[in-house]
Amino acid sequence: MDQPIFTASLLAAGSVLAVVAQWRGWRPSLRTALAVGIGLRLVLLVTAANDSWQPVDFVLSFKPAGEAVLAGQDPVLATEGAWHFLPMIPYLYAAGLAVGLPWEIAGRLVTVAADVVLIVLVGRLAGASRELSRFQYACNPIALMVSVIHSQVEPVALVFLVAAYLCARSSRGIAAGALLGLALSAKSWPVIVLPVVLAMLPTWRHRCQGLVAAGAVPLMFLLTLPLIVNVSWARLMDIAGYLGGVRPIVGEWGWTAWMTGGNWELAPAPAKIGQIVLYITLAVVAWAWRRADPVDQTAAMLLAFMIVTPRMAAQYLLWFVPFLIARPTRWSGPAMAAAATWAGLGYIFLTQFDYIGWARHHSWWAMSSAAVIPLLALAMPWARRRPSRPTVTQSPPQPELAAVT
Repeated sequence: MDQPIFTASLLAAGSVLAVVAQWRGWRPSLRTALAVGIGLRLVLLVTAANDSWQPVDFVLSFKPAGEAVLAGQDPVLATEGAWHFLPMIPYLYAAGLAVGLPWEIAGRLVTVAADVVLIVLVGRLAGASRELSRFQYACNPIALMVSVIHSQVEPVALVFLVAAYLCARSSRGIAAGALLGLALSAKSWPVIVLPVVLAMLPTWRHRCQGLVAAGAVPLMFLLTLPLIVNVSWARLMDIAGYLGGVRPIVGEWGWTAWMTGGNWELAPAPAKIGQIVLYITLAVVAWAWRRADPVDQTAAMLLAFMIVTPRMAAQYLLWFVPFLIARPTRWSGPAMAAAATWAGLGYIFLTQFDYIGWARHHSWWAMSSAAVIPLLALAMPWARRRPSRPTVTQSPPQPELAAVT
């Protein structure tokens, strides 16, 4: 990264703004939140787009996927699996490239736009504390790093997922399901909270409608692919082989980082055992918070994912941010600050070195994630496992103690 001090200062300024807003009891208007949020993202966008360093997957995976669609090729097959998701996001990449934008900007517009919309949606998810919540998300350094510097597609998945929650609150089964399907079309991880969204709907009829819609949208993107690019229907029938799988790379975060000395390793056995532990943990947490507000239940599940997962990347830390900001806990501020610091070291400090220097520093950085995990555990909404009001899905947030990033 060419301008680490400026970038770090910008992210720190966002954090300070959020802290001061909480401390002084500010209630910024939507216009103010959007102005600040868009301003921070545009400045960071210009800096990132003109940087000589670009994230590896941004260049070697995302860009080829967009170029493949633009050339009428399948984004999975043309990249030999470097892109192994559905084609929704590559369609958007191709649109940016088609109008002549340089990739450093075209590849970031999608995620930045989604992150700006999230400012509004997080406020709606928060309810009574909407003014502070949307301003806090606008200033959140994790959101800024993931959406602009890395340009990972997490904000796109989240914008549809949060919208699905809002529709489910309004008992709109088909709309909630379709939005969840769009979230799944961006990335597969929102399937974790599919049961939460369906449980928010009032009747089994609504839930069945939501489930069908959630499955129909990704299927539509898959089955209409031969109409847009050059890929055979026969190739699409082998869905597992077509989309590929996730390689069992461990050593980036938590317990697997200490197992490998902070180095990346292809370790099928620990990855498989870790996945089993992860699924059991998610099921236990979902059950323990089954009577809680769905936003609290979701925050608890996603934080639990971060605590026990064997495989991790810095962009995963954005998953829980909208939900934890919408309904903060006593430790949500310190937890997000620690997560932002850890991610910032990866995005800013480690990028100052060549590969040898990066590998040397990556070891202690990955193992230092162990210091973040206890704070994530503390940030879980332990005191809100039971509803404070009879109607769970429509009760306003009752934070234990408002906390900021």
